[in-house]
Parts: sequence; structure tokens; C-alpha cells
Amino acid sequence: MDDIINQPPVEERLPDPNERVTVCDVQFRVGSKIYYFDPAGVAVKAGDHVIIETSRGPEYGFCTAAEHRVAQREIVAPLRKVLRVATARDEAIYEENKKREKDAFEFCLRKIAELGLEMQLVSTECAFDGNKLLFYFTADGRVDFRELVKILAFNYHTRIELRQIGVRDKAKMVGGLGICGRPFCCAQFLSDFQPVSIKMAKTQSLSLNPTKISGTCGRLMCCLKYEQEAYEDLIKNSPKQESFVDTPDGRGTVTDVNLMAQSVKVRLENEPDEIRCYKNCDICVLRNGRAKKTDPPIPEDLAPISGNRKSAPRLFEERLTAEPEETAAPEQPPVEPEQPAARSRRKGKEKAAGKEEQKKSEAPKKTEAPKKTEAPKKADAPKKPKQEKQEKRKNKPEQEQKEPQKAPKLPQPEPPAEEQPKPKPRRKHYYHKPKKQK
Repeated sequence: MDDIINQPPVEERLPDPNERVTVCDVQFRVGSKIYYFDPAGVAVKAGDHVIIETSRGPEYGFCTAAEHRVAQREIVAPLRKVLRVATARDEAIYEENKKREKDAFEFCLRKIAELGLEMQLVSTECAFDGNKLLFYFTADGRVDFRELVKILAFNYHTRIELRQIGVRDKAKMVGGLGICGRPFCCAQFLSDFQPVSIKMAKTQSLSLNPTKISGTCGRLMCCLKYEQEAYEDLIKNSPKQESFVDTPDGRGTVTDVNLMAQSVKVRLENEPDEIRCYKNCDICVLRNGRAKKTDPPIPEDLAPISGNRKSAPRLFEERLTAEPEETAAPEQPPVEPEQPAARSRRKGKEKAAGKEEQKKSEAPKKTEAPKKTEAPKKADAPKKPKQEKQEKRKNKPEQEQKEPQKAPKLPQPEPPAEEQPKPKPRRKHYYHKPKKQK
């Protein structure tokens, strides 16, 4: 328990990602992915054949780079070791395994044809110690190769593994020449396949014809990724197609953009039949891209480059005429505007005082108004008995009711007896229908 408790914390035991580690580069086949291995005191140099430790036992490999130091974060743990430089015996075993791979490849092709399996055999690998045979194949879907595995295991008396791969991996293993006339990039120096999309071809203004931008494997060419970052940087400093720009010769619309030369072709507004070429640094973009319905209209006098040469004297004269009016305005207000403000305040106070006096004089008059003898007149009038009041209340609604009743009593021609509407027959409701007798 004391040993566990006294251990340093996990943070201290973890390796520093910036720490430098000595490694050497090794690959299993020419053109395959490069892996880092620990030299472990073995002096190796580029081009040596080495025996290395792997998860499936010792393997034969090729050293592509001698000892060098890399950061700890670039290493995929665990870091395997180099066992030794290949000896003459190791070279003989490697050559024997090569012959075995060729024989297994031909035997497997015959059995695939006999069993009628829909699969294409690509290559065969044999482990350095000879205890495993690995077959790579391609197929459109799933393949039931259980019978094929039994036949291969019975013939070679070793472990058999069949692995399905994609068309890109097939092109990398087989190799060949691309449309550029050079060997496949994936078979020469590419260790991993980078994602490639059709958007890259659009960005680089390439033809979208699949036969021109696809490789031998049928997928988009890996080289589209090489210059994508450079094109993205150039696009940031270039106007879009159909942009409205101002040039030294006048305003116009962009008809063509050359990203590599950083130039554009412009159809001038005043001379629509003529197209001129300008550098990106010699133009000013007034609207980037095609015009939209929501975009505000571009003013006709907006010409930062061409307008400065033609209208500079006129603008200078307008500024001169506008400056004295602007400077004269602030010189007048210091003393004069304060006097009318003070007078107006005094007059306002005097008017307010006069209004208050008038209100005070009119106030008693308003209070005397309710003291008039209007209320006593009503009181002095002889009061009617309650019976007469009640009779009036009763008679009033009768008169109001009689007036609306007179209208409907107007003589109206009665319809003849024949035209009188006949009464509608009553509906018969059969709540309990009689049962039908059989």
C-alpha cells in the first residue's frame, strides 16, 4: 500500500507533449505509410533493411530516415523498438516469403474462379515468421468466402485472413500512371488519403467533367487538395464574377477573374463594346458579386478612382463655398442670442403673474354661481302628490308601447286563400320500428 500511496500524481507521470524523442522512420512496403520506431541503440541509416517489433510479431521493413528527434505529441503510443539490422538469414527468409506470396496469389485466383465469387484479388502478404497469410480483395458488396478460407487453410496449413479494401487502397497497392504522366501520388509519397470534394474543383475554376477530374481509381484526384489553400488565399483578395468596380477609365462590370495573375477583365459602363484588363490593386470594388434585389442602388457619382481625376476641381470649389457659411454661424451666437432669451423670460414671468391675478379675481364669481336661487325655486314649487307621480310613471310606458304598436296594424292586403302557405307535414318519428314478420 505504501508504494501505491507514495507514487507521484498522474499529471507528473504523464510525458510532456513538447518533449523531444529520438526515433527512426520505417515502412513495410515501398510507398506505404511511414511509422516511427525507437532505435533502441541500434545504429541504422536510410536504406537499411531492419527487423522491427510489431503487434503481430517481428516484421521485415525498410528504414527511410535515420535517427532524428520529434515531439512527443507526434508519436502514437506505444513506441515499438527496432530489433536489429537484417542479416543474410533474414534476407533469405524475406525472399522465400515473396515466392510464397506469389504462389498463394495464383492459387487463390483459381479458386475464386471455380467457386464463382464476385471479388477481385489485389495482393497477398506473408508474415515474416510464416504463420499468417493475408489476402486483400475488392468487391461491390458482401461476399461469402467461408468455403475459400477452408480451401486455403487446408493447402497452406497456416492462418488465413481475407481483408476487403476500397478502390483507393487498390490503386495504392497496384500502382500505375496518372493522366499527368507521372506515377500515382498515393503509391509514391502519400501516407494517408485526404478528403477531396467537388467544391475544390469549383474553387480552382476547373472543368466539372468527372472524366477530367477523376483518377484511375474512379474517385476525385488527390492532387486537387494540394493547391486548395493557395486558391482560398487568392480568392480573398480578388473580386467575384459580375462585380461592379471602378477603374481608372470609369466604372464597369467584371467579366473574368484570373486568380493566379491577380487581374480581372472589366466591361466599361461608358464603352460596353470594349473589355479591358486591370490588376486587382488598380480597381475599387463598389459591389462584390452579382446584384441582388435587396441591394441598395449604387450612386452615380460614386467613383473613388475615376471620379477623383475628373471632378476634383469642382468638389474643391463646392468645399470653398460651403466653408464660410459654416464658419460664420458659430461667430454670431455668443452675445446676441442671450438677450432675447432673458427678455422672453421676464415677459413670461409678467404674463404668468397677470394670469394668476385674473384667476384670483374670477374665483369668487365662480363660487357664487352655485349660490343662486335656482335650487330654492324648485323647492318652493308646490309638490305634486305621490299618486299623480305614480300615474305618470304608469302612463308613460303605456304611451311608449302604443306608438310602436300602431305600425304593424296598418292595413295589409291579405293573401288569397289559394296562395296561403300550406302547413308543413309533421315528420314521423319511428322510435320503435315494428319488426318485420318472416
